[in-house]
Amino acid sequence: MSDRISLLGVRARGFHGVLADEKRDGQDFVVDVVLHVDLAPAGTTDDLALTINYAEVGADVVRRIEGPSLDLIESLAEQVAADALVRPGVRAVEVTVHKPSAPVGVPFGDVAVTIERTRAVPVVIALGANLGDAPRTLQSAIDDLGDAVQSVRRAPFVSTDPVGGPDQPRYTNTVVLATTALAPHELLARLHAVEARHGRVREVRWGARTLDLDLIQYGDPASGTDVRCDDLVLTLPHPRAHERGFVLQPWSRVDPDAVLRVGDRVVPVTELLAGVDASDVEDI
Repeated sequence: MSDRISLLGVRARGFHGVLADEKRDGQDFVVDVVLHVDLAPAGTTDDLALTINYAEVGADVVRRIEGPSLDLIESLAEQVAADALVRPGVRAVEVTVHKPSAPVGVPFGDVAVTIERTRAVPVVIALGANLGDAPRTLQSAIDDLGDAVQSVRRAPFVSTDPVGGPDQPRYTNTVVLATTALAPHELLARLHAVEARHGRVREVRWGARTLDLDLIQYGDPASGTDVRCDDLVLTLPHPRAHERGFVLQPWSRVDPDAVLRVGDRVVPVTELLAGVDASDVEDI
């Protein structure tokens, strides 16, 4: 269960409704917003930058209430939810829109709609292994990700030569496209936990391994919503993905229209694949 920030009873006057007098005269609307987030980083560091600015969330709600007239409070709830989900760190949101002066025609206390929406960020994960039953390990790793990812699509397994490092067996590789509600560092931690459960150790750089999971891309570069990050733990997009045939080839097969950010450019994966040597990539 995720942590929550609740902002309840945000009130403003709007002009939403299907009746002419509702659009002309307006009425008060009240909105509750519950944000599902991970509050541990903020709680352990006391760093304001690591939590959600609920004053800004409240301002967004008022802007939507006072904004262009809508027929349905369901539409108002969707707008409020969409605003909340673009905020970094928000995994899911519950929005309740109250219309206490609705023209119901009978005595009543309140009319409200409640929606729940989950963040669904597209991600690309590359998987590889060259020890043990590699295809079985890779599929097991995908299954072990559990609720960390949704809408999973897996590319075909391929066999490739190792890149760098000591002499070692050929790799089995694949790429997974999915969506996630987790923040980038949270997802990376889940990937590392799955690696550890399958006996992954980091003793020899580019050495043989039971399992390797790399977060290649987080978000959609085509729409400019991809995350760019370069810290001690995570670099996004993956700094070498654009030159790796064992990533590009299976990726292009599961999504022929895929794109990857390379520097300041957003490049089709098929174009990148044409510029690398992928002659060692073989179907299994």
